[in-house]
Amino acid sequence: MASAQQRALPQSKEALLKSYNKRLKDDIKSMLDNFVEIIKLGKIEDETQVTRLTQSGQDMFEMHVRAANIVRAAESLTKLISDIKQYLILNDFPSLNEAITENSRMARATQLEIDKKLTDLKDDMARDLYELEDEYYSSVYK
Repeated sequence: MASAQQRALPQSKEALLKSYNKRLKDDIKSMLDNFVEIIKLGKIEDETQVTRLTQSGQDMFEMHVRAANIVRAAESLTKLISDIKQYLILNDFPSLNEAITENSRMARATQLEIDKKLTDLKDDMARDLYELEDEYYSSVYK
């Protein structure tokens, strides 16, 4: 049962990454296509059955719609970035574990260093105390 759960996790992660990739490609393609179409609208065409004023109004309306599509795609990309950040923050267990392990290792090293210094200090104090006692008792009995 545990191995089935472990296999399901990477598949869902892979599916999520594919979904992010598809959203990215779709939004960028939408922005590019709409931008290209706006550029094409700038081209002046020969006279047609539609009057120039009507064609100008229609072109302006199409430009507004395409610009709104570009803005929508840009907002979608911003949402995608937010989703990716949230996914990384909430699901990046290996790096969280690594950071905790590193902090624990550093704390252990600091603890050992402090323990060594305290032991050295205790030994120095014991030696100094022994010398002081020896001096005191030798001077008292003389």
